[in-house]
Amino acid sequence: MVNREKIATIFGGTGFLGKQIVKELANRGITVKVATRIPESAYFLKPCGEIGQIVPVQCNYSDPCSVRNAVKGSDFVVNCIGILFEKRKHSKFARAHIDIPAMIAKACSDEAVQRFVHISALGCDKSTSKYAKTKLEGESAILTNYPNATILRPSVIFGEDDKFFNMFAEMARFTPFLPLIGGGNTKFQPIYVGDVSEVTLKALTSNDDKYLGKIYQLGGPEIVTFKEIYEKLFKYTGRKRKLVNIPYWVAKIEACFLSFLPKPPLTRDQVESLKSDNIVSDGALDIQLYGIKPKSLDLILPKYLKHYKSGGHLA
Repeated sequence: MVNREKIATIFGGTGFLGKQIVKELANRGITVKVATRIPESAYFLKPCGEIGQIVPVQCNYSDPCSVRNAVKGSDFVVNCIGILFEKRKHSKFARAHIDIPAMIAKACSDEAVQRFVHISALGCDKSTSKYAKTKLEGESAILTNYPNATILRPSVIFGEDDKFFNMFAEMARFTPFLPLIGGGNTKFQPIYVGDVSEVTLKALTSNDDKYLGKIYQLGGPEIVTFKEIYEKLFKYTGRKRKLVNIPYWVAKIEACFLSFLPKPPLTRDQVESLKSDNIVSDGALDIQLYGIKPKSLDLILPKYLKHYKSGGHLA
């Protein structure tokens, strides 16, 4: 299908999910503007489309006029902006998850954008973490400014460049044990990045208005505990490690020290989030309504975790 006349603006387009969405939009012939503070950081996406099809656009997220200029002329807008931990003055949950999304939604409304998709987080209505609370408040701010927004709440997203399985696989290369926080009983429903991207594209380009103003919970075909996630990691990397049970309160103390690192592998807020399961609720609007059969962990993980085997992918 040729959509050369269509234009999409992607916020957070250089991230793990964002770049997948940029590629899919380009494959459908849509011109893509990648809104970013530093346009040069998005140059690596240009080969994903034809000459001039993918356009990095400078955007100051603190300036409503700059955000509106990035949105101006677009038929579709996707917001993938999100942070996993707070660090600097401008890396705060409230700013990333509430203020910026509200600003984008307002710009979409002012510019009469046809479709707006916002990426939220599964379980944000149940978790007591600051991350989840700001994600939930951000949803409310978006629907206030743009009532027809489609909000997607994915569980842990996995894929070749993910920061979940890859992080633990990297840790397993250097440590003799891995932590089981709270006993490792927290449940997840990991979903493949390509499936989330496909849902996003359908929500943007479908002629059916049934997706408008709705919140969808996205999970894969398997529900696994943290302990079972480790077991799959060991299976596909060939690196068996001892699992050590760590109570939540001990994990929070350790997280205090780790928080001083530039990119902490664990924060107190993340420990708090592990107290709640991250699975699709009974009766929720889900990926099945998009006619998509989500891919399993066992289909995708072996393709990129093999690099962590002793001796590399040729082992």
